[in-house]
Amino acid sequence: MEEQAEVVTAACGGDEAAFAELADRYRRELQVHCYRMLGSVEDAEDLVQETFLRAWRRRETYQGRATFRAWLYKIATNACLDLLDRRPAPALPVAAEPPDDPTAAPLPAVAVPWLVPCPDHLLDEVVVARETVELAFLAAVQHLPPRQRAVLVLRDVLGWPAKETAGLLAATVAGVNSALQRARETMRAQLPPRRLDWVAAPPTEQERAVVRSYMSALERADDAALAELLRVDARCGQAPWAGGNMSDDPVWYSGRDMLLAGWQPVLHGPDRREFRCLETLANGRPAVATYIGLPGGDAFEPFGLSVLRLVDGAIAEITVFGAEHYPRFGLPPAL
Repeated sequence: MEEQAEVVTAACGGDEAAFAELADRYRRELQVHCYRMLGSVEDAEDLVQETFLRAWRRRETYQGRATFRAWLYKIATNACLDLLDRRPAPALPVAAEPPDDPTAAPLPAVAVPWLVPCPDHLLDEVVVARETVELAFLAAVQHLPPRQRAVLVLRDVLGWPAKETAGLLAATVAGVNSALQRARETMRAQLPPRRLDWVAAPPTEQERAVVRSYMSALERADDAALAELLRVDARCGQAPWAGGNMSDDPVWYSGRDMLLAGWQPVLHGPDRREFRCLETLANGRPAVATYIGLPGGDAFEPFGLSVLRLVDGAIAEITVFGAEHYPRFGLPPAL
């Protein structure tokens, strides 16, 4: 939708209704932009509010040399960089070098402690390249220094020319091109070797059927059915205190047999629990919200939000986040 010059002029002149109209138009995509930069939905929401506050206070400085949308992106990007400067991220884990298998998958998304899942309803009608909000992509982005991160998102995700990106970041075109080259090298090291391993196309009906079978197998505690649904090289990553991970650090397991062995205590052990599941969507992927309760009981408490990656009709990866994210997905606090 093209910007109406009269609305922009009115907004810059102090018309609150006109400014609110522009803010509503661009709020969703700016939130996705900040989410890519920060990896946190909550921080992204806060930074969008900060963006609009800064824009309102500086509205008279808008020169009209670029679109109002581009001006808002400049403010939002710099607001994200300001936050990242004030709150440096802890060091991220690094995979052992050289890897035993050059085709091996990189560290799972839960290795980035601040990365959280995003409900799909916040992404609808905004994200054309859905792979750029997939967890593997976002986790890789978080390994970049802040300004490289901004360059990559602006150039490769949003498609901004180098000159415009340089102007936004108060940098030279040569500096932007150099930063982009370094960022791409890091991304290649952090992403799966094959692009198709991380592209997040909307789930097909066949994939949804696999997800429903997975939910049913969990609820029945059916080991054989779970084994049929998992790839031999499937892996599971669990965020701290999510889905049975009772530690302050993320953990992950590789291999179908190891995953099945890890589920045995809760499915069949002396302290076993029954599962109930609800289907949802997160970051362009099918996701399952799990609830657990005592066998034969009628009260089920939230357990973990599992985001699934499917390859060739089987589950290749399960990324489990804590139940504290349920309200954002509109999920009930109990079943």
